[in-house]
Amino acid sequence: MSSQEVPAVEGVDGDELAELLSDHVIGREEHLNAPGFVVRPDEVEDALRTLRDEAGFDHLSMLTAQDYEDRYESIYHLKKYDDPTQEASVVVPTPLDAPTHQSAEPVYRTAEWHEREAYDLVGIDYEGNPDLRRILLPETWQGHPLSRNYDQDQPQIVSFNEHKNPIQEDHLDEESDTMFLNIGPHHPATHGVLHLKTTLDGEQVADVDPDIGYLHRCEEQMAQNGTYRHQIMPYPDRWDYASAGLLNEWAYARVAEDLNDLDVPEYAQIIRTMGAELCRIASHLLALGTFCLDIYGDFTAIFMYAMRDREIVQNILEDLTGQRMMFNYFRLGGVVWDIPEPREEFFEKIHDFLNDLPPTLEEYHDLITSNEIFQIRTIDTGVLEPDVAKQYGATGPIARASGIDYDLRRDDPYGYYDQLDWNVVTEDGCDNYARLLVRMREVEESAKIIEQCVELLEDWPEDEREIQSNVPRTLKPEADTEVYRAVEAAKGELGIYIRADGTDKPGRFKIRSPCFCNLSALGEMSNGEYIPDLVATLGSLDVILGEVDR
Repeated sequence: MSSQEVPAVEGVDGDELAELLSDHVIGREEHLNAPGFVVRPDEVEDALRTLRDEAGFDHLSMLTAQDYEDRYESIYHLKKYDDPTQEASVVVPTPLDAPTHQSAEPVYRTAEWHEREAYDLVGIDYEGNPDLRRILLPETWQGHPLSRNYDQDQPQIVSFNEHKNPIQEDHLDEESDTMFLNIGPHHPATHGVLHLKTTLDGEQVADVDPDIGYLHRCEEQMAQNGTYRHQIMPYPDRWDYASAGLLNEWAYARVAEDLNDLDVPEYAQIIRTMGAELCRIASHLLALGTFCLDIYGDFTAIFMYAMRDREIVQNILEDLTGQRMMFNYFRLGGVVWDIPEPREEFFEKIHDFLNDLPPTLEEYHDLITSNEIFQIRTIDTGVLEPDVAKQYGATGPIARASGIDYDLRRDDPYGYYDQLDWNVVTEDGCDNYARLLVRMREVEESAKIIEQCVELLEDWPEDEREIQSNVPRTLKPEADTEVYRAVEAAKGELGIYIRADGTDKPGRFKIRSPCFCNLSALGEMSNGEYIPDLVATLGSLDVILGEVDR
């Protein structure tokens, strides 16, 4: 897109960055959220390193790969952990007959998984990626499903190597007792269908290779086949299907509203904020219960206590949306309907829940955080230092438990968050224990937000309760308009990139899953530890594989 078509992006001086990048830049673009710099395929690493080291872009949020009629293209979406409103995009075009360019992995470790997905689905080859193999599809898959020349009718044969030795040369040591161990794929112990290929040196973990893709449901492709106005919104509920439905819906609402220049009434923003924080509490309670189940198997007390309190939140959300899981409550420009009648009864349910929450959390602390077994299993295990967390693009409670003060609700405000009194929770323990503490403290902050929202909604004049703005029946943003927007979901930064093609459906729809990035750091957190520590660390990440695989 030419720079004349879109106004300059506030907060980032594109000319200064272009001057800093110097000869690396061969063209300029302006996306709605950030300036874009087109760089040569053989200068990707130098350009990204310059932006990281000299301009402070230390957060590779996502990689978008796409196939045009005349080229392949990769877009590296960059942010700053200190200020996520500072954004830049590095665009790398490659010819159709040679879709190859340098990898970003030497600059950002998180690029390894992002580039593997782009290679798997689109077919771009990233030179220098240390492990460029398929990540969602089987290794024997023929072709790349998102490339234009992909033949959907070709037969696919997945081979089974019955006696293949899984222990590779680089895992062996003559003086060590090395063993390969499959953990999964099975559902209950791994928070979804996940397979961990684990190499042990004696009793310690030497290497972990998460094998994902069992729940890949083509969510991005289904969204590309839906219209902006109505047909896409039901899909986000199904990404993190456990508890975060409204948070997922907000990610799509935010990017689509920016893309189509839609306003949201203040009253609807408050309802959205209240509903999103109820979902955050439900998600954190589920994370707490399943984590404790992983740690010491206490199903009857802790897990059922967490489910009991989560059910109360689910009942409130059901009253608000009509559904218990797949809410489909947000609409572009607002929400689908107002607070249920009688309003006083609905608000009384929320007040009762909030009043009971402090002693409930105190009970959890008595049962969990002060429990000696729990402390032994979680303190100083699964350590993720802040610099390493940033390298892997970690966000949400995972990053904040490593002392990274990063929360999009405050740092890139949306909804009604900047009008309310609440705090971002951080811990500096960097371990499994700190991640649980962050989630428990965030429940308290979410309760503060909900209480303030309810007070506003209770006093809102009846004749000013506008739940939706006037949205055109058909939305057709200008062709080649591009935007990336994100929200602070329960697991971290949930972002979406959309490129419009001039029709009422997206030309490209790419999801940035926080669980995908957080899970990629599992090996870094587990190497040198024991199998029980690995299980605890996986539980502390609170991954939902439906969102990892999409």
